[in-house]
Amino acid sequence: MKKYDIAVVGAGPGGCMAAIQGAQQGNKVILLEKNDIIGRKLLLTANGKCNLTNSSTLEVFLEKFGKNGSFYRDVFSEFSNQDLMNFFQKNGLKLKEKDDGRIFPFTEKSKSIVNVLLKVLEEYDVDVSYNYCLKHLQKASENFELRSTKNEVITAQSVVIATGGVTYKFTGSTGDGFRIAESLGHQVTDLKPGGVPLRVSEEWVHDLKGVTLENVGLSIGYGKKKKFLSSGNLLLTHFGVSGPVILDSSNMIVELMDLHGDIKLYIDFVPEIRPETLGVCLVEDFQKQSKKSLRTYLTNHLPKSMIDPILNNISIDPKKKLNQVTKKERLNLLETLKSLPLTLSGYLPIDKAMITCGGVSQKEINPRTMESKLVGNLFFAGEIISGCGGRGGYNLQQAFSTGYVAGNSAAKILKDNKTA
Repeated sequence: MKKYDIAVVGAGPGGCMAAIQGAQQGNKVILLEKNDIIGRKLLLTANGKCNLTNSSTLEVFLEKFGKNGSFYRDVFSEFSNQDLMNFFQKNGLKLKEKDDGRIFPFTEKSKSIVNVLLKVLEEYDVDVSYNYCLKHLQKASENFELRSTKNEVITAQSVVIATGGVTYKFTGSTGDGFRIAESLGHQVTDLKPGGVPLRVSEEWVHDLKGVTLENVGLSIGYGKKKKFLSSGNLLLTHFGVSGPVILDSSNMIVELMDLHGDIKLYIDFVPEIRPETLGVCLVEDFQKQSKKSLRTYLTNHLPKSMIDPILNNISIDPKKKLNQVTKKERLNLLETLKSLPLTLSGYLPIDKAMITCGGVSQKEINPRTMESKLVGNLFFAGEIISGCGGRGGYNLQQAFSTGYVAGNSAAKILKDNKTA
């Protein structure tokens, strides 16, 4: 039976950082990984380019995690985006920033991130055990006993669970950590898909699969409320809608769908123009270009393949000349250009999502230390914690920050116990 000071379960970004921080302070640390490599899911991040973090302010980071954001204030303050960038740069990795604040390795290869983590793990003599699948975790006296599916047993004074969620299951994220957490008395909140495409009812949308709408505004309506979400590119699919603007907003949309059921999406094709201004433009254009067909005119505002379906949807003949369009039809067109309604009918399953929303309840985790409030010397890091953020490097920062704090906190407790 091997004995360690700290055992970290899961060698993703949170687990690697926790292991490094624990070992950096002189502890004997083992990192237990289900796969035959570390960071398997990390290698897929941002299509293999690895959007490491974002240059946004702390307040923006908290906003990206919605109602769960305040929980992360302490960890993002203790190990910030700048701290994460400094860590990789200090270890020889050049970084670059995109116009929207996203931070990438200069190589734009996730492997560059993984290589740095491997190098630092080796530098601090962290034992890495590959192909280790944790079956059972229990606290016996002052130590934890960890047993694998092959009946390999190790003991540790502290344990960090960083096993991720349930997306990209082929990478090993099969929910093992949730099962272990529940066995120790923790509540696991409902697991929902984050960063996921949405289903819509309108058949004409399905027929336009592959069409991209550039820089559209996206709002959502539920009950008597209508809320602007974001703007960006939107992709029409054979089942509904996807693309950056949808994936960025889907966390909130999925939550609202589960709460309210009847939800509408509203697409603004010209978000840079106010409705009143666009109304005046339509009147003037229709007068100046009176002999032009509506179909031809709308190529200024819509992809060609969308024009006929949208006009048919509001019962306007696409071949109609602009001087034949009635006031009522013009107002309907204005409303459609600024607020095209789509009926949401669902979302893709969690195995098609980018990240898991939900997990070990934040109420049962100390936000300053990432330690369990139920089981002493048990810590959590990364996606296993309930509350996911938006796209753009925010979730990866959450994993590294919670891992950093969990590893440091575990090391501090061990140090305090030795000096007591």
